[in-house]
Amino acid sequence: METVNETDNFIKDDEPVTVFELDRVSKTYRNEGKDFTALRDVSFSIREGEIFGIIGMSGAGKSTLVRTLNRLTDVSDGSVRYFGRDLAELKARELRKVRRSIAMIFQGFNLLQQRTVIKNVEQPLRIAGVGRRERKETARRMLEVVGLSEKEKEYPARLSGGQRQRVAIARALAANPKVLLCDEATSALDPKITGEILELLQKINREQKLTIVIITHEMSVVERICDRVAIIDEGNLAEVGDVKEVFRAPKSRAAKKLVFPSNPYDPSDENSRLIRIAFDGLSAKEPFIADLVATTGQKVNILSANTKSVGGVGYGQMVLELPPEEKDRAVVVEYFRSKGLAISEVDE
Repeated sequence: METVNETDNFIKDDEPVTVFELDRVSKTYRNEGKDFTALRDVSFSIREGEIFGIIGMSGAGKSTLVRTLNRLTDVSDGSVRYFGRDLAELKARELRKVRRSIAMIFQGFNLLQQRTVIKNVEQPLRIAGVGRRERKETARRMLEVVGLSEKEKEYPARLSGGQRQRVAIARALAANPKVLLCDEATSALDPKITGEILELLQKINREQKLTIVIITHEMSVVERICDRVAIIDEGNLAEVGDVKEVFRAPKSRAAKKLVFPSNPYDPSDENSRLIRIAFDGLSAKEPFIADLVATTGQKVNILSANTKSVGGVGYGQMVLELPPEEKDRAVVVEYFRSKGLAISEVDE
């Protein structure tokens, strides 16, 4: 009898730290005689123990991408390697073991409504043939991890959205996975509950060294808990890198669209030049704008400003309208650069 704790021959503690390696992955669907390409030539890797974000707007291809990670979708070209093995080469028995080591949670929770909380958490263990006593002991440990020990006899209908997602997380953890895939797992939750679920995922990642992949369309989710991020835009990989660096100096248009704040005020002139400055938690308390005026005599128009937490560190950004004269603009830009701020020009 196979159990969920059985480990593939190629999943060993001394294997390289790369969990997933995508090499030139493409996926084309054929529908009513027409081809639709969901992914084009996507390459990146996910490291063991990190929280990795995959972000894109609706229809960008991120849902197709996440389904290639456990081979629920076969790629048309390229390869997806899991701990060094090409998923396309795995036989059915090997693939079943891999899929048991890759758990998923979803936006809709996918709980069994006619079963109690503890029975829901036991479900993957029951499917794997684990004995009744071991199932119950494991399920109770997982409910303790997610803070729902007192709800084990309740039914999903009597729980809040946040509690249901915690049950889904406990169920995923019950199978002792190597990887947790979170497909828009907080999209149906309000901001406060979203924050609580993200904090829980961070805690699980930190304490269990579990590799977590977050699929989302919300940059705020990525900024809050992810170590690195891949930005998918119309099936293409627009940018990949450390979240802090992508926030500080996004390179692609897709990244800028996700990172840059919206402007609540229009510039004073249609020909005005706008810049975005970004600063980290160490410099966020410095009065840059006041110092600019005192030091250079130049003034700027603040069109937008906000601060946020990126990886637990306070970050901020402003969109500024520069003075109309080119020489005055140069003075302002040079001043900000001398302070070590990241500067990006804002275009349409």
